[in-house]
Amino acid sequence: MRVGIDVGGTHTDAVLMAETTVVAEIKTATTLDVTSGVVTALERLLATSGAERGHITAVMIGTTHFTNALVTGRRLARTAVVRLALPATAALPPLVDWPDRLIRAINPSIHMCDGGHEFDGRPISPLKPDQLKRIAAELSAHEIDTVAISSVFSPVNAELEERAADILLAELPHLHVSMSHQIGRVGLLERENATVVNACLRDLADEIVDAFAEALRAVGIHAPLYLSQNDGTLMDAEYTRRYPVRTFASGPTNSMRGAAFLADLADCAVVDIGGTTTDVGVLSGGYPRQATGEVDIGGVRTNFRMPDVLSIGLGGGSRVATTPRLEIGPDSVGYELTDHALVFGGQVLTATDLAVAASMADIGDPSLVRHLSKDLVRNGVAWMAGRVGELVDQMRVSAQPLPVIVVGGGSVLMPDHLPGVPAVHRPAHHAVANAIGAATGQIGGDVDRLFAITAARTREDVLDQARAEAVERAVSAGADPDTVEVVDIDEVHVAYLPGNAVRVRVKAVGELRVGRAATIEEVKA
Repeated sequence: MRVGIDVGGTHTDAVLMAETTVVAEIKTATTLDVTSGVVTALERLLATSGAERGHITAVMIGTTHFTNALVTGRRLARTAVVRLALPATAALPPLVDWPDRLIRAINPSIHMCDGGHEFDGRPISPLKPDQLKRIAAELSAHEIDTVAISSVFSPVNAELEERAADILLAELPHLHVSMSHQIGRVGLLERENATVVNACLRDLADEIVDAFAEALRAVGIHAPLYLSQNDGTLMDAEYTRRYPVRTFASGPTNSMRGAAFLADLADCAVVDIGGTTTDVGVLSGGYPRQATGEVDIGGVRTNFRMPDVLSIGLGGGSRVATTPRLEIGPDSVGYELTDHALVFGGQVLTATDLAVAASMADIGDPSLVRHLSKDLVRNGVAWMAGRVGELVDQMRVSAQPLPVIVVGGGSVLMPDHLPGVPAVHRPAHHAVANAIGAATGQIGGDVDRLFAITAARTREDVLDQARAEAVERAVSAGADPDTVEVVDIDEVHVAYLPGNAVRVRVKAVGELRVGRAATIEEVKA
């Protein structure tokens, strides 16, 4: 049996699953400290299902902790940034494009050193250990415990980043070291940015993982803990400590994976409506379509893997404005919906009130919204449906219309038909699709590298190497080696680089390496 939990801005959802069957589901309000909400969700889930704690083999959590920390600029560690590139790249130093508020938050110590490679692996300049030893002494003097190391074209040749990390750790064994070739893709500034983001979250990652582990112990669950990544796969607790940045956007990804599981559709659009936002993404082969370019997170340009998602401020708690014109959101009462919405005796007209007045939802006390004019209700529902239909249309990459799966607690806002959409699916358990996506997650590994094809190394050799690396990364992240398979290969020849350069992306996934799941008969017994 598995427990899946997803912490959103408004609700914390939890499900208990036995193999592919949903045994119990719970939706609770997200608490200010988030972790206590997880404890509450677990206690209610176990009480509702009556399941034995010893039958639970794994707990999967999708969390917004790390995204919120970066967006707000709080709880970020002071970070050292080491770039191996001189004499190249001096014109654009590290963090050159960061917002001032985040620069102040991490108070960086920036160091430019010799090193780096060309796209084909040829060195730019040799590494100088004395430079790094002087940096270690400076970090010790300023009590800086986390460092981000980036080197030009390290996804092609990671040797210098690894040597630099070894030198720094030999001087300061307690350092938290993040290396760019393990985090971002080709593109120095964006990959470096992603690495710095990861580094400044390392201390917080220890706190969060420990807090979640304590939450499990508090309710008597002694199963392994996993956190959701932003590509629809899982990572174990120790992996999360090293790569907290991989949790970014895991919420929408969980919802898409859960929707695909519930509706048994591998290629479709997913509309996830929560209490605050609506997220629209596209599934291809059962996995979220990845953003191909740069991704802006809290004002920082990065290029690590992220789902291609469009979001708007429309949810169950969205405030409804009627003057000077009808507009719903982006302001929201969020997790205080039950205090402020009309149907709960509050004084704020929300999107949920319109859905109840239109007989699309049975929430709260419908008599409290009977005074709303029929025109307002009809126009409000049409406004919301039209806005979501536009988002789905924007996500299409072909003329072929996409079927749509509507999930999330706010899915009651949508009618059974959307403009320009051939079919709308609203599967059972759709309100907790995000938690189901977490519970059914697999373990993945991916490679995104530039290779030089030569007479000695053919295209087949390059692809075989990339496949092997992706499989190895999946296994090291916790996948059962017997179940890992390559699910996606993308090969692009890069014309703007000299030589026969090719960019190869490979994704491999496998089942979680845990004990045997309980059977349905055992659960019922």
